Amino acid sequence: MNHHHTLLGQMLQMFPRFEFQKAVSETKTEYHARGFTSWNHFVAMLFGQLAGQDSLRGIEAGLATQSKTLYHLGIEPIHRSTLAYANKHRTHELFKKIFLTMLSKCELLAPKHKFRFKNPLHSIDATTIDLCLSLYNWAKFRTTKGAVKLHVKLNHSGYLPTFAVVTTGKVHEIQVAPSIPLEKGDVAIFDRGYTDFSWYKSLDDKGVIFVTRTKRNANHRVVERKDVSRFKYILSDQIIKLKGFYSKQKFPEKLRRIRSKDPKNGKIITILTNNLVWSAATIAKIYKDRWQIELFFKCIKQQLKVKSFVGTSRNALLSQLWVALITYLLLTYLKFKSKFQWSLYTLCSILPTNLFSRRNLWDWLNAPYHQCSKAPPEILQLQFNFC
Repeated sequence: MNHHHTLLGQMLQMFPRFEFQKAVSETKTEYHARGFTSWNHFVAMLFGQLAGQDSLRGIEAGLATQSKTLYHLGIEPIHRSTLAYANKHRTHELFKKIFLTMLSKCELLAPKHKFRFKNPLHSIDATTIDLCLSLYNWAKFRTTKGAVKLHVKLNHSGYLPTFAVVTTGKVHEIQVAPSIPLEKGDVAIFDRGYTDFSWYKSLDDKGVIFVTRTKRNANHRVVERKDVSRFKYILSDQIIKLKGFYSKQKFPEKLRRIRSKDPKNGKIITILTNNLVWSAATIAKIYKDRWQIELFFKCIKQQLKVKSFVGTSRNALLSQLWVALITYLLLTYLKFKSKFQWSLYTLCSILPTNLFSRRNLWDWLNAPYHQCSKAPPEILQLQFNFC
């Protein structure tokens, strides 16, 4: 009879211990550690995300009920007080390194984006996570409200978060935008909350193609009008130059202004880009695909634990957010490798009840609703009947 580790144990094998210990050495998370290892810390936090536990007591109790399997996970029984201390004092940089390692594995399996061009396509946006100001007094947002912002760059090849940074709620998106890495040939999509013509100029100088929306009060003059009769949902396609005194100093080059109509709801949006070559329909479809980053934020808020936290310190919150992003990449990796057409919603719904099942992980992922193979009979030796 074949013996299998639990599904959780097999998923943990995707984080090689030598790579993990290298990250531990680089971040010095076990400096003066007394028994509670960084691996214990990581497995406990990852279990909390996979099992849907949003409290220290839930993580402690959930692992305690499976005490016989903890040895095979490479951990020891965990107490919530010890876990709380580690969340507060052990740097979140360890989880950030694990995130980058897992990201590199996912990128090898990620399918290409759905457009015909080969340029890398990224969406940039931020989401606000509300907090109780009396508990998180370091995360001031408004007079009686606390919040943090998760700023993300989402790669449309596999819809993977390739860059993430967390700030307090007061920090505007455009303050973080210049620190987001973009290279020559990249296509960046963002909404009009990122309007800053100085930043647009820096992107244009680097050879980055940006696609965004214009503000209603944007002052411009039309240089050229293109024929849009062959496009059903493109109302206008213009080459423009900015007219505002400061705007034209910040961005003196030509821009392209496209008015597109949504075929579903009839809403008209005005798109601004520095790409003067691609068809207007392609530009409109690129901006429409920006909605994928909204779906990403919806997914991590609904399926993972990023709205309630197991610690109130800044380090504890960052640790939990990084582990949540690692969990998202882990689930995406499983989705990429499996033959079954998983959605992240279905995977997150079914996985908690199967974490400690002893089945082959890939057999389960490829055929989750099939029965396990029956165990061999207890009596294998033939018996003789003597009359």
